[in-house]
Amino acid sequence: MTGWREWVGLPDLGVEWIKAKIDTGARTSSLHAFDVVEFERDGEAWVRFSVHPWQASDADAVVHEAPVHDRRAVRSSSGHAENRVVVVLRVRLVGEIVDAEMTLTNRDEMGFRMLIGREALRRGYIVDPARSFLGGRAPREVRQRNRGRS
Repeated sequence: MTGWREWVGLPDLGVEWIKAKIDTGARTSSLHAFDVVEFERDGEAWVRFSVHPWQASDADAVVHEAPVHDRRAVRSSSGHAENRVVVVLRVRLVGEIVDAEMTLTNRDEMGFRMLIGREALRRGYIVDPARSFLGGRAPREVRQRNRGRS
């Protein structure tokens, strides 16, 4: 079971804590990314991108490279259509590691740097929309670094 928002980890990026919104209305998960650059490695499409793990902060940017899994046209909740690069990342969600297809996009204006969609929840997660942080809260110093928001 998961709440409507959770502290999750991205082991592939070395990010122990990032606050995510659980969104059953979204098929694919989404991650705030910037400086997204596609390139070729050994004849395969790859992407390099940077992530800011803290809400409303540009501190502690993490740079990561991953194979391009797909490209998709995604319509945001505001109705704006955008072509996005998709990568597969491991996500620590409520104590379990799941593989998630993750679109890369600028989420600076959104309330959460990460969104967990239905595909990542398909292993049988039940979402309780009345609860939060069922997987536990990040340590106090992490929450304070996340601009004092819990």
